[in-house]
Amino acid sequence: MIDLIIIAGPTGVGKTDISIELAKKLNGEIISADSMQIYKYMDIGSAKILKEEMKGVTHHLIDIIEPDAPYSVASFKKDAENAIKDINSRGKYPILVGGTGLYINSLIYNYEFSKTYKDIDYRNELENIAKEKGKEFVHEMLKEIDIDSYNRLFPNDLKRVIRALEVHKLTGKTVGQLNESQHIYDIPYNINYFVLNMDRHKLYDRINKRVDVMVEKGLINEVEKLKELGYNSNMQSMKGIGYKEILSYLDGKLSFEEAIDKVKQGSRNYAKRQLTWFRKDSRVEWIHKQQFKDEAEIASFMYSKVNK
Repeated sequence: MIDLIIIAGPTGVGKTDISIELAKKLNGEIISADSMQIYKYMDIGSAKILKEEMKGVTHHLIDIIEPDAPYSVASFKKDAENAIKDINSRGKYPILVGGTGLYINSLIYNYEFSKTYKDIDYRNELENIAKEKGKEFVHEMLKEIDIDSYNRLFPNDLKRVIRALEVHKLTGKTVGQLNESQHIYDIPYNINYFVLNMDRHKLYDRINKRVDVMVEKGLINEVEKLKELGYNSNMQSMKGIGYKEILSYLDGKLSFEEAIDKVKQGSRNYAKRQLTWFRKDSRVEWIHKQQFKDEAEIASFMYSKVNK
């Protein structure tokens, strides 16, 4: 089993400084789990770490592909697994850092087991019930049979609500019980999974200010150069928050103020979705930043947890 640390959290929460502090304490190297920082030339809008900010800590999976190149979760899984093995083979500690939940989950879930049980007819039946009686009605059906899923899922998350009902119908077990029995956590890593969080208003304020700083650093020029190189809104990379909105501004579809407002709103909404995502994993240890003096103290706390 390879020891693996994960430092995740919403955009703008401050993962970078803490991860570097911890990497220095552990003689570790950082693997980026960020779906935008993989792209070359996309530095400001992705809040990519600068060389001098790395403080000598080696970073992996940053600037690895051109903005028009295809890159999937499967691509990330393969690249990250290779990086973890390489780091571990050199006696160093792999630290996965980022906010792209799908990337993280590709490494820390054994997804093959979750595909075993299917009942398409029952799924269709539940979808029809949702259309006739509403998503809330189907969500309430969970209450008696799987209270954990009922509390964890929202009515709008109909696909997962239906999946939980389907699992119980076919196995008589809750999703949690099935995951345990089917070894969904059967992975080749011993993980310490930390997720950073902070007061929502402070987080949103940080996000808004970060966007302003991006503009000051030259976000508009960065997107102009990407456009000149032939990268456009049809590409996966250019659909990222901060890039699609500025492209619309440059194309005359939005005013400057509208574009910046949309970047801020999109970033805040993304942060909210990220937090919802991370709450689904029971292995997470939540780190509420306001309970610590500074980043160094948080890194020391993580270090103490890892070296129990």
